[in-house]
Amino acid sequence: MTRQDHELPPATNEWGWRFHHMGVPTGETRDGERYLPQFKMYVSGFSTSSFGVEWMRFEPDCPIPEIIKTVPHLAFEVDDIDRALEGKEVLTPPNSPSDGVRAAMIIENGCPIELIWFAKREEG
Repeated sequence: MTRQDHELPPATNEWGWRFHHMGVPTGETRDGERYLPQFKMYVSGFSTSSFGVEWMRFEPDCPIPEIIKTVPHLAFEVDDIDRALEGKEVLTPPNSPSDGVRAAMIIENGCPIELIWFAKREEG
């Protein structure tokens, strides 16, 4: 794929993926952290960021792949996570980080990309 500077990426322009957040790894404790015990990590900032910036801090024994702990990622909401994963290099298979949510990570051009599906979108 080749695109011009003024062209939007296919993920948003053709596939219909919607920007959700940018996850930024950090070693600093931040105000408002929420602990996710299944991943042994803390997240913060999403609910107060006008641009969807979410900070991620990891426990030493966090089971998440190293690239997610060291490289910022973009996250996109998708309508069908299984279809969105077709033909992609899957880093973490679909999982449920919270009720009504399915998420997976892929690698694109050396960068982790998170795909998220929300059940509430399907219901109404």
